[in-house]
Amino acid sequence: MALGIHALCFDALDPAGLAGFWSGVLGWELVDDPRDGVVLLPDDDTGFRLRFVPTQAPKSGPNQLHFDLTSASLADQQHTVARALALGGRHLDVGQLPEEEHVVLADPEGNEFCVIEPGNSFLADCGFIGALSSDGLQEVGYFWSKALDWPLVWDQDGETAIRAPYGGPKITWGGPPVAPKVGRNRLRFELAPSPGTDEVSQVDRLVALGATRIDLDLLADPGGNEFRVLRRPGG
Repeated sequence: MALGIHALCFDALDPAGLAGFWSGVLGWELVDDPRDGVVLLPDDDTGFRLRFVPTQAPKSGPNQLHFDLTSASLADQQHTVARALALGGRHLDVGQLPEEEHVVLADPEGNEFCVIEPGNSFLADCGFIGALSSDGLQEVGYFWSKALDWPLVWDQDGETAIRAPYGGPKITWGGPPVAPKVGRNRLRFELAPSPGTDEVSQVDRLVALGATRIDLDLLADPGGNEFRVLRRPGG
């Protein structure tokens, strides 16, 4: 792979506080990295870190992307929900139906996430972070499949999903309709070129695949979702 996901970046009013919440929910180590700042390091096959960066902009609408956390049993689902609430999360009504068994929550800064019911077949072979569930059309899933060189594991009725060859979470796109984009996404990917790979040529490759340049290393995918290609130290 010429590019990999280095981090999922959260804009946060209180980076340390929000990182502490997610550290408690996920059980990941919180560190202060000299280069990346406040980060959580995975202890499983997730394959990327979570990075929390300061912003003064309040959240203005639903996120384009959210976590789907898996459950081994009903008791496990209830335990995850209780832990998140104790850490400062809250229940969230997004129009879910009474018969739906997943639980929708928000973290202390309003970022949505779901705790999925046990027995979900789509996420059966995934870890605790089962999916990064995204709002987007089929073409966005196709773009990211080619950008990361990850295979499509779902492509039906306008919905797509990809997954790294080594496993980890699935990244899914729900297909139409897509909510209008409001401001800059609070959650976005940071990509890192593989060792020996020229990041400039990788940016050019992404543009050829359908990305739009916003800045030197900041781009947007075909759905308008921002992401960054990291520059190598000294690059």
